[in-house]
This record gives sequence, C-alpha cells and structure tokens, in this order.
Amino acid sequence: MKKFLKQTIWISLICFYFFQIEIVRAIVPYYYFPTIKNLQRQSLYIGKNAYQLLYFGQYEDSLNLAKLAVKINAKDEKLWLILAEAQIANKKFKNALNSLNKAEQLNSNISEIYFAKSNIYLKISQQTKAKRALEKGIKIEPNNHKAIFQLGNILLMEKNYLGAIKLFDKSIKIKPDFWQAINNQGLAYFERNNINLSIKFFESAISIEENAEPLLGLASCINDHDNKLAIQLAKKALAKDPKYVNFEFRKEQLWGEKLQATTEILLQNEQLKKDVILAKSKISESS
Repeated sequence: MKKFLKQTIWISLICFYFFQIEIVRAIVPYYYFPTIKNLQRQSLYIGKNAYQLLYFGQYEDSLNLAKLAVKINAKDEKLWLILAEAQIANKKFKNALNSLNKAEQLNSNISEIYFAKSNIYLKISQQTKAKRALEKGIKIEPNNHKAIFQLGNILLMEKNYLGAIKLFDKSIKIKPDFWQAINNQGLAYFERNNINLSIKFFESAISIEENAEPLLGLASCINDHDNKLAIQLAKKALAKDPKYVNFEFRKEQLWGEKLQATTEILLQNEQLKKDVILAKSKISESS
C-alpha cells in the first residue's frame, strides 16, 4: 500500500509538472532566435538580391538592400563590396570609398577593392590616387587585362605615351583580341607622330571589331593621302556611333590634341556635311 501510494504521488507530480508547462506555453509565446550562421546566410541572400537589382538598373532599391545586408552582417567583405557598387551607381562616391575601406580592413587581399577604388577616383578626377589603387590591385591579380588597360589609360591622360603603349601591349598579350587596347595604341602612336604605326593599330582593331572609334581614327590618319577612303570610313563611323562627331566626347575617349585637330579638319569636309548634321541631330534627340 505504501509502495502504491508512493507511485500514485509520483505519477501525480509528473502529470502536474507537464500540465504546468503546457499552461506556461499557452501564456508565453514561443520565439525563434536565429543562429549566427542563419543570420550570415540571410545577409548573403539579401546581398545577392541587391546585386541583381543593381544589374537590372534598380539602383535605389539595390542600395537599400545592400545597407540591410551589411547591418545584419558587417564582417563579410563581399557585402561591403556590393554596398560600394550600389553607392557608386547612386553617385554616392564618398560613401562608396568608406565601404571599400571597410572591406579592405576585413580582407586586404581582394583585387576588386582596389579596382573599384580606382574607378571612383577617376570619376572624381583624382588620377594619382586612381593609379596607386590600380597598381595595388594588379599586384594581387597581375593578369587582369582590363586593369592593366585602365592603368595604360591613366598614363595616356598623363601624356606618358611610351608607358601607355607598353601597358596596352601587355594587356593584348594576355588577351590578343582586346581591340580596345589595340585601338588605344593607335591613339598613343598618333600623338608621338608615328602615323604609320597608328594606322596599323587602328586597322588591327577594326579587323576584330568594326567599331566607330578605330574607323574614325583610321579615317583621320589617312585623310591626307587617301581622302576618298577617309570619307567612306568617317561616314561609316558616324552612322555607327554619332557621338564621335562631338569633340568633348572624343576627349572623354582619350583622344589627344593632335588627333583631335586632324579629325576636326576631316569633319569639316563638304562631303561629310550631311553626315555631321545628322549625327549632331541624333545626339540632340537622345539627350
């Protein structure tokens, strides 16, 4: 009997215990506290969405998502890079540089950080800083043909034509069909008064990509000794991209003073009058 009584009391206590837990659960709601790993996964997912929005041109939404991703996980350099890209797209250059500095503090061995910094410095006309940033990035990623090309472009802006030519050549050795670097060798050689080499590189660029820039560059080179072909090439160039009729646009594409002067003479040719007027009207319509 005593034994039976003990068992009865024990069972009653157990039942009471579980009953009380159910009452407590009914009163106090159950909360889910995510783990650090789950938060990190969520931040990466948000970061990827921000990058996709950036790709589709939804810059403001991309920026808001990227900010959220960084708030959730401020220790992932990839998220700071995405935030910086969104800030660049929204023309918040100072904020973008701060984000890139944060990424660099977390991991200084990512070439994209320095390439992005260089891009910003060029946008705000700080060429020396842009050059240093590119050089840092290239040390990490020495075979990045685009970064080497961009460094060559900075030397072209500085009128260091031989230095630019060497870098363009290095870029082409990594990627032989990189017509932009071949074209820019043509730009550099023209400023050094080596018209024959300039012609050679413009022709080589055209053989890869029949782009308006090398077409007009070649037209300017041969205008003195083959005016008929020069007119044909110029017409084709302006039809492909009317913006090349504009002096300032060509300047943005790093055309030097000598090539600019020669091109202005070519575009004043009576046979190109209609093409020049049409190109300028197209620019006005699109602006």
